[in-house]
Amino acid sequence: MQSFLRVSPALLVSTFCLAGCGGFTPQDAPNSAAIVSNAALTVAPSPPLPYAVLAVDPAILKWANSITDRGGGSFSKLPGGNYKDITIGVGDIVAVTIFEAQSGGLFIPREASVRPGNFVDVPRQQVDQSGNITIPYAGSIKVAGLTARAVGDIIRERIKNRAIDPQAVVSVVEQRGNQISVLGEANAPLRFPVDPGGIRVLGAIARAGGPKNPAWETKVRIKRGGRTYVETMSSIVRHPEEDAFLAPGDVVYLSREPRIFMVFGSTPSPGSIGGTNNRRFTFENDTMTLAEAIAKAGGLDGSRANSPSVYVLRLEPRNVLKSAGIDVARFGGELVPTVYNFDWSKPDGMFFADSFQIRDHDAIVVSESPSTELLKFFSLMIAGTDTAVNIQTLTR
Repeated sequence: MQSFLRVSPALLVSTFCLAGCGGFTPQDAPNSAAIVSNAALTVAPSPPLPYAVLAVDPAILKWANSITDRGGGSFSKLPGGNYKDITIGVGDIVAVTIFEAQSGGLFIPREASVRPGNFVDVPRQQVDQSGNITIPYAGSIKVAGLTARAVGDIIRERIKNRAIDPQAVVSVVEQRGNQISVLGEANAPLRFPVDPGGIRVLGAIARAGGPKNPAWETKVRIKRGGRTYVETMSSIVRHPEEDAFLAPGDVVYLSREPRIFMVFGSTPSPGSIGGTNNRRFTFENDTMTLAEAIAKAGGLDGSRANSPSVYVLRLEPRNVLKSAGIDVARFGGELVPTVYNFDWSKPDGMFFADSFQIRDHDAIVVSESPSTELLKFFSLMIAGTDTAVNIQTLTR
């Protein structure tokens, strides 16, 4: 019995390690060895993704922020919408009044006492699916796509040989075909007819009571002609050219889509700041700088962070990088993985960080100091030594 208790501590430690590898210790998921060993096929990893690392200086800072401030340009390129006359659409209710120069003609009786006046109102009609209405003695007239004035000219031309110097006045009593819909996260979604002078995006949203959510969390989509155009509410407000004219039949849809950024690396552990997960954050205003983003994540961890190596990872348009004088010959595709490097050990790096604007889905990485790995190794060695000593003490 004594010989069994005097087992070498090193042997006991190695035995426990082997037992743990065999499933002795609890696990909440399969480990990497189990996953790889049971695979029917293992595909070799692809070559490393090429990316560009840019040390931030005043020129890089100005250039990067200019891209962030630039509008998306989706709505400024919208075709049509800038019009003066509203055309008649299918489903509209149309009123027609026909005037004659004197009684005794086609519509005005010869006896003045029978009917006063020199005009007659044709019963209101709804434009049918073929785009037509029917006028007595003029027949079926295709009015869809025409202005009210153009329809009046057609009616006059068709009855001029039967009526006495006729004139026709056409008006749209109720627009049902040429309407704009504002839906989604609006305070009062509605559908309304287009004004003769036209209406812009912000004007239509105002008619719907405005957005329910802040502008920096609101996306605006316009569906027109089988295509959908997307822009942020903030961009429309900041860039007047994005506040485009809407066209009849447009559907404007508002949705809440908060912008986010993520912080990884040597910042306080998740849950240590106010008991919340401090790795994924939402924007709290229209713009946010790198300094504000890291401050929201709890700042740099003074015991682990490598302050000269703070990075922002994002995809930048290839043509924009090229216009800034950066060699992009090694990169394929329209987007280039780009890493911005900030040196927080110097005051100018802090100033740059306080001016650098964060974008949606940016990844911020605070690298660890090289000494951290060494400290981790020493901690494991000390823990292992203490365990061996404790085991040896128990076996004596």
